[in-house]
Amino acid sequence: MADERVEQLESLIEPLRVKPGSKVVLHKDFDPGYTAKGLKKKDGAKTLELGIELLSEYQARLAAQDTYGVLVVLQGIDAAGKDGTIRHVMSGVNPQGLTVHSFKVPSEEELDHDFLWRYSLRLPERGQIGIFNRSQYEEVLVVRVHPDRLARERLPSALEGDLWKRRYRQINDWERYLVENGIVVVKLFLNLSYEEQRQRFLARIDTPEKNWKFSAADVAERQRWDDYQIAFSEMLSHTSTEWAPWYVIPADHKWFARIAAGAVLVQALVDIDPQFPVSNDEELRALRAARAQLESDGDA
Repeated sequence: MADERVEQLESLIEPLRVKPGSKVVLHKDFDPGYTAKGLKKKDGAKTLELGIELLSEYQARLAAQDTYGVLVVLQGIDAAGKDGTIRHVMSGVNPQGLTVHSFKVPSEEELDHDFLWRYSLRLPERGQIGIFNRSQYEEVLVVRVHPDRLARERLPSALEGDLWKRRYRQINDWERYLVENGIVVVKLFLNLSYEEQRQRFLARIDTPEKNWKFSAADVAERQRWDDYQIAFSEMLSHTSTEWAPWYVIPADHKWFARIAAGAVLVQALVDIDPQFPVSNDEELRALRAARAQLESDGDA
């Protein structure tokens, strides 16, 4: 039964994977409005429930085994649906086995360290799933689109070569180090269209309970749309690796984005295949003794 459930979700994933070494032009290679052939919105809730069910089962095994951790990297432009994806996809996960960190503008203390330092501090423990809502990739996205922010980082002037290519290499090396130490890295890029972002911004303005989500700065950033698309394309091209590939999640349809994100995470857990620990002879004897004691207590 579990294999059949996994196969249902596996078929969604392959078209979304960025082949390592490929040259990505985001707006040409990935359609923000894509949905899997044959899958309709009316069936989406059932498929999402399937993913949530599998996540719950595998998370319990991941925690019990306590050998691997999973880091989910979630990136996307403003209004792409990062918060909603977390809320819906992880709705069935035990909160004790989940951490979520949102990274804002770096503090002075963080700027006094290397650019990966603050992300290293928030890595998930073994047995846990950790989510970075925005991540180390902000350092090759926002900082690239706004190069004036580099001055705050006080980088040595003697450094030579292409800064962004150097950072891609450093991020790739760091992620490989994590994977080789049992932290599986799952990278999801929520791909939103220009028009759908406009509609979501308008909804945030027109719906009082959503006003808090909107900032005038969001419109200012929207003016840099083309710059961000270039930065996204370069990021996907240079940092989708065999050990930590990117998956581009079509984000125009929230129902499908949540299904696809869940499917990628389920597949990562299936690949780990965590198992509940098996008791050895000594532990089994202790369990039998405990059972006998509890039974005798009931007879008293």
